[in-house]
Parts: sequence; C-alpha cells; structure tokens
Amino acid sequence: MNKGEVIIYQAPDGNTRLDVKLDGETVWLNRQQMADLFDRDIKTIGKHINNALKEELEDIPTVAKFATVQKEGNRNVERNIEHYNLDMIRILHSFCFFYKNKPYNTLIL
Repeated sequence: MNKGEVIIYQAPDGNTRLDVKLDGETVWLNRQQMADLFDRDIKTIGKHINNALKEELEDIPTVAKFATVQKEGNRNVERNIEHYNLDMIRILHSFCFFYKNKPYNTLIL
C-alpha cells in the first residue's frame, strides 16, 4: 500500500460507492462513509463509535484526521475530517449486523 492511496469500493448492486483511504497498512473511513456502507443513519454510527471507544477500543489508536476537500456551494473547502481504521470498521460491522436485521453493503473484513 502506498501512503495516502485511495481505492474505490462499489457494492455489487452498484448503489453504494466509497473512496476508501489506505494509509499505514489499514483502511480509513469517515462517519458518513460508514453510514453509507452499513446503510445506517450517521447519528447511529456516531453512537456506536462512541460506545466502541469507551468499551472496546479505549487503548487502541483508531482515529486519524485527513484533509478532505468538499464542495460547499460554488467553492471547494478543505477540512480535517476524522476517519476510523479497520479496527473500528470491524466493531461497527458487528454492531450494525446484530442491532438491526437489515441487509447492507459490506467490505470483506
């Protein structure tokens, strides 16, 4: 993996597409990307992230900020957005699977 490399994941049904960051030998997704991936509300994802940080991942570094360019009106704005590594994605995968029996797109973890 190259530092800062981005790969594109597209669900088999073509409805979900994510630009996944690769850095430090792990993948990184932001909250919105995880909400899209698991077909959940971003507030639900935030709740599960907070629980995971308190209960399961308190001593493991799982969060990094990446500069992300987003379009706001007619201009492009660069913001530092929190992204979560594969450890967090795996925890959220289990939360989303067990808390709501609803099909969703998933990466092979």
